[in-house]
Amino acid sequence: MTETIAKATELDAMSIGEILEALPHRYPFLMIDRIVDIDTDESAVGIKNVTYNEPIFLGHFPGNPIFPGVLIIEGMAQTAGAIVIKHDADKGGKNIVLMLGVDKAKFRKPAGPGDKIEFHIAKIQRRRNVGRYQATAKVDGNIIAEAEITAMIVPAES
Repeated sequence: MTETIAKATELDAMSIGEILEALPHRYPFLMIDRIVDIDTDESAVGIKNVTYNEPIFLGHFPGNPIFPGVLIIEGMAQTAGAIVIKHDADKGGKNIVLMLGVDKAKFRKPAGPGDKIEFHIAKIQRRRNVGRYQATAKVDGNIIAEAEITAMIVPAES
């Protein structure tokens, strides 16, 4: 299926097809549509286009849809995971990235249908298979959430 999805035209971006190759997540839990501004495994910006058709809005909250903060954190983690997998792809073997922890999480404003969430990720440090990332979520240039994400690269099970 991913062979039919076009590759990102820029070297510093990942299309949805490339994201699907890098991450094990699928609908309805894939929280990023595209990744841009990739600087190796140092930084990147993930994009999530929030629509009214998101299944979560059936219950969060009827008549007042708000994209859950925990899914914003997940979008941050998926963006970090995708750039790590892309950067490490030439090292051989199939790996996945697991979230180990979230620190200093703050939610400043809600996001909802029609918003384009940008997940800005910057590497704080990485030692062997564990990395720590500063993550900021923005809508229209305004910070809506921020956190520090710790993740570990592990071999994918066959």
